[in-house]
Amino acid sequence: MHLKSHLLTEPKMTEEQKNLNDLANRVARSCIAVVDTVVTRGGFKGEELTTVGQLRDQAIRVVSLYESVAKAFAEEEVAAAEASKSKKK
Repeated sequence: MHLKSHLLTEPKMTEEQKNLNDLANRVARSCIAVVDTVVTRGGFKGEELTTVGQLRDQAIRVVSLYESVAKAFAEEEVAAAEASKSKKK
């Protein structure tokens, strides 16, 4: 992913976007947990497994994307703080 170059040109993440990202992350993690629990209990029919597996895969992609974006923004904030700190010297 090329988040760093994109982040340097885009405005900072709004509070609403942060809240949406956090919510999406929690929903995706809960979805994974529910699917895993129901599967271990044998709660799905064979013909449902493809759809359930796709849902789980999508949730995993949401979590992965959230972690990538969160890491990139954290790195950007650290870099900005260090730049600001060095300007004051």
